[in-house]
Amino acid sequence: MKKRLPILTLLALAMALGQGGTARAADSGQGRFVDLSLIVAENYPCTWATGFPRFYMNRYIRIGPSSPYNSDLLQIDGNTGTQIDVPPHSIPRPGSGLKNAGPLGLEYTDRTPAWKLVGEACVIDVTALLDQAPNGVSPLVKKEHIIAWEKKHRPLGQGDIVLLWSGYSDKYYRPMPEGRRFLALPLEKKTPAWPDPDPECMAYMAKKGVTAVGCDSPTMGPMPDLAAAVHDEGLLRGLVFTEGATNLRKLPPTGAFYCMMGPRHFEGPYGEGRAFAIVGGQAKDLIKAAREKRVADLSVVMAANHPLTWPGRGVSRHRHPYTRADFFYEPALDIFHHTHLMDSHAGTHLVPPAYALPGPGFKNKKYSPEVRQWLKEYEGRFGKRGTSRTTVEKVPLAQTSGNARVIDVRPLVGTAEGSQWPASPVITTAHIEAYEKKTGKLAPGDVVLFRTGHVDTHFKPLPEGKACMENPINGLSEGWPAPDAEAIQHLAKRGIRCVGTDAPTLGGVDPKQALFTYWMLGTQGMVGVEFLTGLGQLPAKAVFLFAPVKIKGCHGGPGRAIALY
Repeated sequence: MKKRLPILTLLALAMALGQGGTARAADSGQGRFVDLSLIVAENYPCTWATGFPRFYMNRYIRIGPSSPYNSDLLQIDGNTGTQIDVPPHSIPRPGSGLKNAGPLGLEYTDRTPAWKLVGEACVIDVTALLDQAPNGVSPLVKKEHIIAWEKKHRPLGQGDIVLLWSGYSDKYYRPMPEGRRFLALPLEKKTPAWPDPDPECMAYMAKKGVTAVGCDSPTMGPMPDLAAAVHDEGLLRGLVFTEGATNLRKLPPTGAFYCMMGPRHFEGPYGEGRAFAIVGGQAKDLIKAAREKRVADLSVVMAANHPLTWPGRGVSRHRHPYTRADFFYEPALDIFHHTHLMDSHAGTHLVPPAYALPGPGFKNKKYSPEVRQWLKEYEGRFGKRGTSRTTVEKVPLAQTSGNARVIDVRPLVGTAEGSQWPASPVITTAHIEAYEKKTGKLAPGDVVLFRTGHVDTHFKPLPEGKACMENPINGLSEGWPAPDAEAIQHLAKRGIRCVGTDAPTLGGVDPKQALFTYWMLGTQGMVGVEFLTGLGQLPAKAVFLFAPVKIKGCHGGPGRAIALY
């Protein structure tokens, strides 16, 4: 039997330190989280500068008379912020008749094996190359740089993730107009471009058997004319790339656990994502699990013909549907580049406190009369509802990662009386206590995951997929099991900071119960991860990791969840 990871106890009250932040576990032996991702915001140079759609966020749902929630409409394409490139970015589909076509041409972001997203960080210092080239030209990382690192540390090999640290994003990723130095000015040949490996260097690393290569440059493409060749040398061999990393200076040369993951866009040749590392503590065990490919993907595929966003009860209460919009056609691959329009709670996503909590100074009279009455009842039972400005980028990565405690609530399915629909079976404190009696007490930093089986059963292409959300919301079928506010309060007392579910929402289908649940989550400083799938594949001991795209001021967080065991 393969060795399982020891239980991971993480920080109960972590501090978010912004773009360059780290979060240290309460017990220093558990490791230090280092955020390696760029902030995504409209006033930053976060999208490719030559004609790609710009990132845009519309705060189209706000707490007030029309809604007790905040949500955002995102326009975001895969070449935004810190991003991942997968083989179809360079490899055509098999049977297309195009050059280099093959099976890897089908390994889109939704099909990339989860074990390719994780591994041991091998940080190679190439900061001496920064700005050491003519305008519009990239200083080149050579094979000799890699060999010199190997002589000093150890040979590269299977399961390693090479991170080329030049310091470029640390120095030049700034708000506009200063941020033009990051992408626009090098492309206009007014300043030196970013350091990147040449084709021979990439081929050398790939032949060593590494899993992935990352850089803190905007792209894994040296200017002016080596980008395609470098991509081919890596992606044709099955590597994946991280582009636009940052803070690599905070990692040791070896020994840190590295993770880069983002939403599972259907047939995405690249994708926006979140990169981070864990230094010390559990890193060694996580690296071992990654090398042995003991990694489970717990995220749904993002496809426009699936039930990914809240349809609302009745008419005209829906969130913006997940939409794919094609633009540039790439004849060498026979694909279109595309961007996405989506609600910030589409697919597998994070629920931060500011989703349901208004900011300080909010006047409760701005709520609708019905919600004001619910608030009076809530505060009579639980005390004052909190306020929060904690949007997704302020939630520490340590808070959304920890020992997975999967509570199987599938026996609740079928227990809600049909005469009471729309209604969800209620997950109560008693269910949690029964789980603890059987498996042991929950510990601070554990991530509690409710296994309802709902998404596994009902997440299907439309119209059959209406059974996932639309039918239960409208009382045509039973809702999914969901925790009430008392259950969330009980978890808070146990030191739980993150709660997940393999159902569309933690709130369920009853609007008052849902709001009570989200008010309690936010007031306790807790976060939720919704729309998980595949929880049944996890063993008794596993480490759960979730990372949302780092979008400034966003009230939801599309991302990806995995577990190592």
